[in-house]
Amino acid sequence: MITVRNSADRGHAKHGWLDSYHTFSFADYYDRNHLGVANLRVINEDRVIPGAGFPAHSHQNMEIVSYVLEGALEHRDSMGNHSVIRPGEVQRMSAGTGVTHSEYNASQTEPVRFLQIWLLPNQQNSKPGYEQKLFTDEEKRGRLCLLVSPDGREGSVTAHQDAFLYATLLTPGERVRHALTAGRTAYLQVIRGEVTVNGQPLTSGDGATVRDELEIDLSAAQATEVLLFDLP
Repeated sequence: MITVRNSADRGHAKHGWLDSYHTFSFADYYDRNHLGVANLRVINEDRVIPGAGFPAHSHQNMEIVSYVLEGALEHRDSMGNHSVIRPGEVQRMSAGTGVTHSEYNASQTEPVRFLQIWLLPNQQNSKPGYEQKLFTDEEKRGRLCLLVSPDGREGSVTAHQDAFLYATLLTPGERVRHALTAGRTAYLQVIRGEVTVNGQPLTSGDGATVRDELEIDLSAAQATEVLLFDLP
């Protein structure tokens, strides 16, 4: 069964410096029918104007993944990390017992666009942690590249949750398949392009929940980038 989340139906917040689309309920946007999928709680598509950003704020007991699509995102946190995240890089911050961090557009001239993803952890009050890694286009082209996993397999970053996050880049007519273990759920987020998921068409910004299917078949109608979450 495939349930589509159309891009235009997402929550939307515009604050001048920030233009944000919320796949699931977040901040002032609440929809009781869209609270998350399994342990996936947030997919926010954020666009931040040059030089602006999120000042220091705190999180606890959340696995936070940032995936930069355009521009550069500057990160600082109370663990002493200071980095700039660029397209293709994945950052995972385990908030655990508590972390304070800030996120700013690293450029004074170009906007930044990124996805911020939150997963509920499988353990409470763990030691905070941080990891950042580049996944090249070549690693994603024509295949599902594992970005996040519970055990760091295949060079992925590690999160405290039984969740697997993949990314793929497909050319027109190209397809990939993913076996879905019985009882597990998938969520797909289309970053750009057009793709069919088991025959269901999706376009840029769309998402889809997949349940009670043993295989996910992605076929691109045009140049496409997709994230695939494999969730308990």
